[in-house]
Amino acid sequence: MKVAYWPGCVSRGFTPELHGAMAQVAPKLGIELVELNRANCCGAGVIAEHSQELADTLNARTFALAQKEISQGADLMMNICSTCQGAQSECQQRLDASAEYRDEVNKHLTPEGLEYAAGIVNKNFLWVLVEELGLDELTKLVKRPLTDLRVGPFYGCYIVRPTDRIGIDDQNPRDTYLEKVIEALGGTVVDYAGSQKCCGFPVALMNAETSFKQAGRHLGDAKDAQADCLVTPCPLCHLNLDMQQPRVSKTVGRDLQMPVLHLPQMVGLALGMDPKSLGLGRHVVKPTAVIDWSTSVVGALPAAA
Repeated sequence: MKVAYWPGCVSRGFTPELHGAMAQVAPKLGIELVELNRANCCGAGVIAEHSQELADTLNARTFALAQKEISQGADLMMNICSTCQGAQSECQQRLDASAEYRDEVNKHLTPEGLEYAAGIVNKNFLWVLVEELGLDELTKLVKRPLTDLRVGPFYGCYIVRPTDRIGIDDQNPRDTYLEKVIEALGGTVVDYAGSQKCCGFPVALMNAETSFKQAGRHLGDAKDAQADCLVTPCPLCHLNLDMQQPRVSKTVGRDLQMPVLHLPQMVGLALGMDPKSLGLGRHVVKPTAVIDWSTSVVGALPAAA
């Protein structure tokens, strides 16, 4: 499978371990990444508050770059940020709904020789795992099952709503995919109240205390449910749940010590990759320090036949 790959801004800046883990995991899954190096920020809804047309133009530009790769053999566009997925899906819905508006936006792309044509398929890595690779095939690739690892899924806002825009339906129950992937990798899914709620990141700059209380509630609920860690497809959620966890703990008056894995990191562990090579040592709450990997994950890979 060949994908036009958009890693997003955050994975190349604040969470480089996510970008690095994806680069290592992709070949093991049979995914060829053609990175969209010239692509720009999706705007994450912020730019649209000031100029919807500017936000849509920026995303149309990324879509057009991806369509160039698709025309040369890529199967689809793939991202590793659920916030990008949500923001881009919203822009795509507007662009695809009106040929007149799309033509107006495309005028801004003409100087670069780019044009967006309606109908691009853009999927988050989580969706690619389930809908393109398939859970059965993913399970076959597991070399080190996540035995006894209790994982709490944390989706983030942008990848679970609104359901019609995100494409959640009976045929594609995308709001259950994280649980399915955890199970396919041999882990144990932990059910807790905050798995599909906002992490608090969007309000952090306006009201840090409210943001940290939201994050602390979810982390605390997962801890009370005896989760070993959380896993998220959203690097912005990772920032609030991991990078800010010391401040979150202080705000809620509780020592949380809850590791938060990026989705490619969890997949890489099950595929037999070394925790350090996946960047687990870069986290604020270092999973290698909190989790006993000798018991939560089968410590040694099986001997070669």
